[in-house]
Amino acid sequence: MADYLSSPQVMALIHYLLQAGESADSEAFVRELAQCVPQHGDALMTIAQQLEQKGIEKGIEKGRVEGRTEGLQLGEQRGIEKGKIEVARTMLLNGIDRTTVMKMAGLSEDDLAQIRH
Repeated sequence: MADYLSSPQVMALIHYLLQAGESADSEAFVRELAQCVPQHGDALMTIAQQLEQKGIEKGIEKGRVEGRTEGLQLGEQRGIEKGKIEVARTMLLNGIDRTTVMKMAGLSEDDLAQIRH
């Protein structure tokens, strides 16, 4: 049908197929089409490049989101550990024995050794 359609019609059809279709790799689909209909190859390759760029942008955004999430989790974990140490310090200052402090605060002997009271 590519011989009977104008370039704008082919582009509209391709855009529709990309939005309505269920291709796992839209970029590969468009590149394959470009080989099948060389008279529209330039326009199809432009679409494929746009799809590739969108994929790159999605990957970058996903990386940013995962990095932020990981950073928040790490910060939260550090905050919890800092809180445990502060509670342990207070317990030690109030005369609670080291074994009880270790059990209640969930700290190791090495952790307690780092606490200055």
